[in-house]
Amino acid sequence: MRRLFVLMGGLLVMGVVISGCSSADSEAKSMEQLHMENGVPVRVERIEIKPMVVERTYHAVLTGIQESSANAMVSDRVEKIYFTVGEHINKDDVVLSFPTDNPAAQYYQAKVNVEHAETTLKRMENLYESGGISLHDLDGVRAQYKVAKANWDAVRQSVKVKAPISGILTSIDVRESDNVNPGDVLFTVSQTKKLKAKLWVPESQIIGLTVDTRAAAKWNNLEIPGRVSQVDQSLNSSMQAFGLVVEFDNTENVLISGVNAEITLFMELDNEAIVIARKNLVKENDIYFVYMLENSSARKQAVSIGTQFGTSVEVVKGLHAGDILITEGQTMLDDGKKVKVVSNQ
Repeated sequence: MRRLFVLMGGLLVMGVVISGCSSADSEAKSMEQLHMENGVPVRVERIEIKPMVVERTYHAVLTGIQESSANAMVSDRVEKIYFTVGEHINKDDVVLSFPTDNPAAQYYQAKVNVEHAETTLKRMENLYESGGISLHDLDGVRAQYKVAKANWDAVRQSVKVKAPISGILTSIDVRESDNVNPGDVLFTVSQTKKLKAKLWVPESQIIGLTVDTRAAAKWNNLEIPGRVSQVDQSLNSSMQAFGLVVEFDNTENVLISGVNAEITLFMELDNEAIVIARKNLVKENDIYFVYMLENSSARKQAVSIGTQFGTSVEVVKGLHAGDILITEGQTMLDDGKKVKVVSNQ
């Protein structure tokens, strides 16, 4: 009796396994049958002849369209910082200051000198009006005042450091109480509504690049459009390349100054061509082919390719304007297989 129960249990397990396999086979067959009846779902696009756009990608650091840094003019301790990074500041706003009692700055001496020169100038102007001194003497006093004022302005700038331009305070390189030396960078101000990048393009790639060539800057999945604003007309001997300046519209502050971005240039060539995405090509035995849509079926079409750039390729033989190219679903296709267009591009 026990042996009978074991035998019946084994048959039951085998039945379940066989039933599962049959169900999977049935499901697989039903999908294949569905494709046979309704067609393999695909997406398509109509072939057009249009100007060929060559894409070339470089990497460069983005900076503000205008950017200026302030440097220390004295050896001293940073006493006060009045702004924080990210704030908008105006030209001549005092961004940070040093103590005014630094002997090297001679702050108070310069202040006294300019005040004395100004008082003297006013007195000499009154004397000149009354005929007490000559114009030559007055000009000499004016010159002394201008020198004293220039010295005072320089001393004030060294102690109360002003913004060189209006813009965003993009970096502060010191902290309060830090000791600095002449020449040390204190802070940087950038105008970031537009960004720019300097590219170095090898001689083999300079043909076709002109002012106004379309461009894009991409960083961390963020992208902004731009245009080439300058193309050097001579090769830089040290870089062995041509210099390009590209400007980008950053009105919405999408990207920040200082990032290393991927810069793509889009060059429209004079010749028109048929260009398709590289992913639409299938290669077998060194022969390229694509799938075309013909009477609700897939037709395998051999093609010859020309220029390759980025994710695109030029097709020089095998395709014509008006042909309908299958762009998705190729992995499930064979020549003559029935297809169903589910979405057009």
